[in-house]
Amino acid sequence: MKGFDPRWKDFPDYIIGITKEIWEDRKIATLHHYYSSDIIVRSPGSLVVGNKDVIGATMATLSEFPDRTLFGEDVIWSGTPEDGMLSSHRIISTATHLGDGVYGKATGKKLQYRIIADCHAIDNQINDEWLIRDQGAIVRQMGWDPKDYARDLIAREGGPEHCVRPFTAAVDKAGPYKGNGNDSEWGAKYADILSRLMNADMAAIEAEYDRACELAYPGFVNGYSWAAADRFWMGLRSSFPSAEFKIEHQIGRDDPLMPPRAAIRWSLSGKHDGWGAFGEPSGADVYVMGACHAEFGPWGLRREYALFDETAIWKQIALKTG
Repeated sequence: MKGFDPRWKDFPDYIIGITKEIWEDRKIATLHHYYSSDIIVRSPGSLVVGNKDVIGATMATLSEFPDRTLFGEDVIWSGTPEDGMLSSHRIISTATHLGDGVYGKATGKKLQYRIIADCHAIDNQINDEWLIRDQGAIVRQMGWDPKDYARDLIAREGGPEHCVRPFTAAVDKAGPYKGNGNDSEWGAKYADILSRLMNADMAAIEAEYDRACELAYPGFVNGYSWAAADRFWMGLRSSFPSAEFKIEHQIGRDDPLMPPRAAIRWSLSGKHDGWGAFGEPSGADVYVMGACHAEFGPWGLRREYALFDETAIWKQIALKTG
């Protein structure tokens, strides 16, 4: 780990360790050290530039959810310490809504949800990030429908003319990370599966997924086997049938004591012009930032974790429909 503090035994240890330090150990000031001053953080809901705003957002979240935990389920990574490394960190988080904040007045609700964060790190510092939080799971556990939450958020942010605009490729800023992952066969295999699904080849599910596969989808929805995978991917793609699907980043790994696995960051960009998981076609221009992790076994894709922010999609639709 050339250029990194020697207390970290490897890159996953660094990513999991600094996450705990910042959030659970309350060492928020270490963000001055671990994050570059001009870091770009992209999430479905917004684009944030600069460490100052990241620190402010971190404090606001901890004020609203003071007991928040972030358990690292996996870190799938590529690169080298010398050239820079990209981690795709899958987290399961627990929290209690004990303070007023972006989610409204404190409800006391206990939450459980996933996050996937892709971070580029070099010389002991993160300088580029893509962050997807399961907002659908969060707001549902608070009693909201994601569609209603998105509309309420627009109103609380000052209306359609003044609200924070969701992230799209048009507002993106180029960061220091220029890589696209690695050439592992497992990343290529999963990228091919997702591309087939997005090209309406739903038969890829029975062909490539283990019949006993375990599935984790937005809204903290858990399912098993082919029918659940078909419902999820069909519901998404049928909502945006003419949208362009793009693999943004692709990693595969085959590590000791772990199944072969892959991390894919992807996007759908285009019109909401079909019936599906997002209701009646609105004609809205929509950008979906998505991330998936997959694990493979002897009978195919064994586990799949897919994330996007439902509320950011509904916000884009609401800004079109009113």
